[in-house]
Amino acid sequence: MTSQPARARVTLTDISSRAWEHPADRGALVAMRKLRGFDTVLKAISGLINERKARLDFLGSGIRVDERQFAGVHRLLAEVGRVLDAPELPEVFVVNDPFTHAMTVGMDKPVIVLHSSLLDLLDEEEMRFLLAHELGHALSGHAVYRTLLLRLMDLTGVWSSIPGGAIGLRVIIAALYEWSRKSELSADRAGLLATQDPATAFRVHMKLASGSGDLSELDQTSFFAQGQEYLGSTDLRDSVLKLTLVERATHPYAVVRAAELRNWVDSGEYTQVLSGTYPRRAEDANAKVSEAAKQAAAEYTESFKKTQDALGTLVHDVAGFLGSAKLWLDDQIRRTRSE
Repeated sequence: MTSQPARARVTLTDISSRAWEHPADRGALVAMRKLRGFDTVLKAISGLINERKARLDFLGSGIRVDERQFAGVHRLLAEVGRVLDAPELPEVFVVNDPFTHAMTVGMDKPVIVLHSSLLDLLDEEEMRFLLAHELGHALSGHAVYRTLLLRLMDLTGVWSSIPGGAIGLRVIIAALYEWSRKSELSADRAGLLATQDPATAFRVHMKLASGSGDLSELDQTSFFAQGQEYLGSTDLRDSVLKLTLVERATHPYAVVRAAELRNWVDSGEYTQVLSGTYPRRAEDANAKVSEAAKQAAAEYTESFKKTQDALGTLVHDVAGFLGSAKLWLDDQIRRTRSE
């Protein structure tokens, strides 16, 4: 991890995690936050045994980041915590693993885990983005849903013995996986807000996709063109195959994450947040579930409108046809009643 010159960043005082949450992610999170006591129960159950066990494992097998061990990582976490105005910072552990990966685990006291390979792959600014991404997960409370997904996975065998239970469980699990992928887009936005440099965020996705830290072998223009080819396929067979590929994936593909993050920047929302226009934590309790749900629905509708993907276009066209048919049918019924 190489150092980069320090530069000033905007501090986002009292920023709510809703500022960076993807609409499809935010809708679920706002609803869950309204179920007072639900997350408290899950946190208590998880904190009693599972989280303590996981932390002891990292404490015994990894290196805890502090002022003397991986001091650079410790400093970067403090800096991104200040930018995102985090009330509390998670512990960070570095574990010996050649697979490039990082995760945030635990609900009661989240812990960030970094695989050692990341330290050689990413420079200082890229590590800043990665740490802020993980901090975004912690601040949004994504561990609640991840725990729920894991518990449902554990119950797969039980539900399979119930007539129709396996189908219902598969639908729920598929929805949770879809949420998980959207939560990664949210965390990417948190990473960008803390780094405040889109080029750095895109480099992280390129490096994670390739496993190479040699930037001379990577090209951002080609990377985005590759992403457009993936997203813009007009072959229905490719659309179906893409659905099967991501059905059990917790993370979107790297090219998709980079494209989504660039779309967020191009939309102007990123700039608005940096200028100080964002929801505050003090207002979280007043956030409306209905409004969040509308935003989530609007996001999916807009995505279908813009997509060049064959299946997405088909779904949009069918939805439009059904909507028109319903309007025609309603009109015919009204006319019949008036005669």
